[in-house]
Order: sequence, then C-alpha cells, then structure tokens
Amino acid sequence: MIGDIVETKQCQLKDVMDLFRSGQVVKVCAPMVRYSKLAFRTLVRKYSCDLCYTPMIVAADFVRSAKARDSEFTTNKGDHPLIVQFAAKEAQVLCDAARIVCPFADGIDLNCGCPQRWAMAEGYGACLINKPELVRDMVRHVRNQIDNPRFSVSIKIRIHEDLKRTVDLCQKAEATGVSWITVHGRSVEERHQPVHYDAIKIIKQSMSIPIVANGDIKTLEDAENVHHLTGADGIMVARGLLANPAMFAGYEETPLRCIQDWVDIALEHGTPFTCFHHHLMYMMERITSKQEKKVFNVLSSTSAVLDYLNDHYGV
Repeated sequence: MIGDIVETKQCQLKDVMDLFRSGQVVKVCAPMVRYSKLAFRTLVRKYSCDLCYTPMIVAADFVRSAKARDSEFTTNKGDHPLIVQFAAKEAQVLCDAARIVCPFADGIDLNCGCPQRWAMAEGYGACLINKPELVRDMVRHVRNQIDNPRFSVSIKIRIHEDLKRTVDLCQKAEATGVSWITVHGRSVEERHQPVHYDAIKIIKQSMSIPIVANGDIKTLEDAENVHHLTGADGIMVARGLLANPAMFAGYEETPLRCIQDWVDIALEHGTPFTCFHHHLMYMMERITSKQEKKVFNVLSSTSAVLDYLNDHYGV
C-alpha cells in the first residue's frame, strides 16, 4: 500500500553494497511467494537477517495496475535494506517497475531462476538463463534509467548443465553493471537433488562482483559451511527461515520469544489469518508432536490460535 510507503522515502541512508564491503557474510531472506511479505521481513530483521527480498512480483502487472501495486508491495520505515524482486521479459517494463519502487527500496532483482511451469511458459524466471543478451539488455536499461547510483540491480539464477554457459551469463551481466548475483546451485530440472556448491564456487572464482549462495541451507552452521565451501559473499535462505526465523541469530529451533514476536508483528500488520497460521505451522514444525500438529494445524481462527498458544506455551 503506497500510503504505508510514503514515510520511507528518506530512509535509504546507506548504499546496500556496503553490506558486501563489511567483510561479514551477508545473511539474506529469500524472495518467497506469499511468505516474504512485510510482517515476516520485520520478524527476521529482529533476528540478525541483513537483507530481505519481497516475493517475486510480475513487473507488467505491477506497472499496469494500481491494485497490483497496493497488494504486492507494502513497506515501512524499518523495512531496509529491501530488494524488490521482479519477473520480467522486457527491458522497458522492468525499468518502469524499478522507477516506481526506487524511492522506497534499496534495489531490484531480476528473477532468472524460478523453475515453475507457468513462469517459464510466460518467458519469465529460469528460461532467462538461456537468454544472456536479454538479461544484459534489461540490466543495462535499468542502470541507464535510474538516476540513483546507490540503487542496486541484481539477478537470481539457476545453473546450466554446462557450467561454462552459466559463467558466461554471469560475466555478461557483470560487464553490464549488475550489483551482485544470487546463484541457486541446481539446474532448472533439479528440485530436491543435492545442491552443486562446487558450481557456486567456480562461479565465485570467475567473478569480481559479490556472489550470494542459495539452496538447502537450514541452520547457521549450514550457512557457515556453504560460505567456506563456495567463498560466497552472502547466504540466501528460504525454507530454513520459514522453519526458524531466528536461524541467523544462531538458534537451532524457533525460540518461544520469536513465536511471541510473530504474533505481535502479525497482529499489528493485520496479517490475513491463513498467512498468520501457516507461518506458525512452519515455525512450530520442529517443536511440536504429531498429536499437537493434528490439533494446531486445523485451527480456523486467530482467536483459536491465540488461545492454543496461550494454553500450551504461555505465548
């Protein structure tokens, strides 16, 4: 909702690239459809997350429809640094979307990694890794048309079976001025197969811009291991943070304090019940018995959930 956004205009005091110059591994919350919205970003920022992405937004819809803008993009003063991720296949459409969010975010990311059939059929997502010239053109256009030199333009990719093609794509993007590249270490066809961290390492060694590693990182220890394996400058986590939003702060499982924080933040933001409940189901997966899940997962109102948390956990 643009109304919520207006206050943030003066809040980008720092260049988001300073995170990568700090010498520390940058801890990143991944773009997650339905889940990496403002309330959840607010939660993970309380627990040592350095950088957050919005869910993927289709740039053409965002540019065309005020309703799409209001429902897809909400932010506030504390929601920084923030990267807005777009699905796009035309340079000018991506530029127009970037121009809309530029006053309220720290950068945009072009999704070149989504393997879902609908996205690839539309020409979005992972099919872009086979169109390096188009990716280069889109990055160049945004770079040329956005005046703010601190506004980052990044891409998130999957890898090719032939890694030389991935390195070529990355080097072309780097030459056009991309700020950093996030690499999910699987090919488009791979879903649950082991992540190719060796491929991320080769990409990192071939580039001089920051590389963020992504894929199957469930704990802070995993994050540290992947950093050592790949040399990546940042670590992006999706499901690991859904299961434990306090993961980056070193907690092995979701602490009750974090559950309390989620309840407070979600109620304050007016989070819809389904989203509120689903997040709690993910967070409590490791700390509840099968029997408890049977009861908790079928609760159907906010008041029922609050009563359950109060009775069982004192939350």
